[in-house]
Amino acid sequence: MTEHRVSPWVQAFATTASTAGKSVFRQTRRTLMALLAVAFGVISLILAGGFIDWNLRFGREATIHSQLGHIRIHLPGYLDEGHARPHDFLFSPAGGQLPAALRAEHIVAVAPRLSFNGLASIGEQTLSFIGEGVDPAAEATLSRSIRIEAGRALSGDDDAAVMLGKGLAANLGARPGDRIVLMSSTRRGGVSAVEVDVVGIFSSITKAYDDAALRVPLSTAQRLAQASGVHALAVVLDETAATDAELGRLRQALGTQFETVPWYDLADFYRKTAALFSKQVAMVHLIIAAIIVLSISNSMMMAVLERTREIGTAMALGVPRGRILLNFLIEGLLVGLVGAVAGVVIGGALAMAISAVGIPMPPGPGMAFSFRAGILVTPGAALQAVALALGTTFLASLYPAYRASRMTIVDALRTGT
Repeated sequence: MTEHRVSPWVQAFATTASTAGKSVFRQTRRTLMALLAVAFGVISLILAGGFIDWNLRFGREATIHSQLGHIRIHLPGYLDEGHARPHDFLFSPAGGQLPAALRAEHIVAVAPRLSFNGLASIGEQTLSFIGEGVDPAAEATLSRSIRIEAGRALSGDDDAAVMLGKGLAANLGARPGDRIVLMSSTRRGGVSAVEVDVVGIFSSITKAYDDAALRVPLSTAQRLAQASGVHALAVVLDETAATDAELGRLRQALGTQFETVPWYDLADFYRKTAALFSKQVAMVHLIIAAIIVLSISNSMMMAVLERTREIGTAMALGVPRGRILLNFLIEGLLVGLVGAVAGVVIGGALAMAISAVGIPMPPGPGMAFSFRAGILVTPGAALQAVALALGTTFLASLYPAYRASRMTIVDALRTGT
């Protein structure tokens, strides 16, 4: 029968770890203060980071599901020249390779868009607008973040109907049930006009958009612009995480016939907001790390000073300096681990409680409405908080552990005599 022997290195490490675990709780009060510092840091990271993550997710999903969709498909050059020459960038959604390419597992809706602009008139009030011709059935999936402030959304039975942005409706003085006249230019430079009934007033996440936007059924837009086809297709996916994978697949399937653009390339305000929030989170991480390092370093130095004779005795009995160093490093890591786990549990519970109540938020810069925010805690965020706690406690333990391992045996034994 083969006898399995434990490696001396493993045995020495296990003994050192056991000794370090017992040493951690010898000074209960000081250890508790260190644990509280670590736990407080982790809780702060979870709550602050979770609040920012929730707001970023809210802004991202509201942007996608009110205007952009996950991926936009249009003819090459449309983003640069489409506003100046809109009639040159029309295409048929049923043409070419589009139908086959748009049949995929993650695609749940494809919303055609025909963009146009012109003047809206009611009574003696006339204002310019930015209009979109939409498919009401597809918009029910795409525009689920749109808020209907009055009236209703467009339906498949509508023909001469319009939904007005909240700001545009207020400036026109229009309400559901009113009839307004829309005028726009044609390809040949003429002017066309249609009468439409206001069926609803909406608001999106972007106030500037609501101040100038209106939406009509695609057939009405084509009649007004005297054009066939659409300018773009907004592709809606079952999850935002699938955007890059579907983007690559569509680009490969469509080649150079169409341009495919992800939502984040079109959401300039969101990108700038996310960059700003990332800097704020980094600053919070830096502050919390500094607090943990100072707290743990102070606690460990006190432990080294109080156990100077003990350290000298251990070295006099032949304990290697490396084991002394390892002992204090493990003590610091244990404090970090216990504090981090406690912080994750408490922080997660607080996040759930706060999210259940909601945080009243006023309209942010450029937003059209207020909302209730929450705190989003993900496994990745929790692991990041734990990693920061362990990393900072390890760094904070390095110098005290080094000081302990470099003591002179004679001087250490004389201490307190």
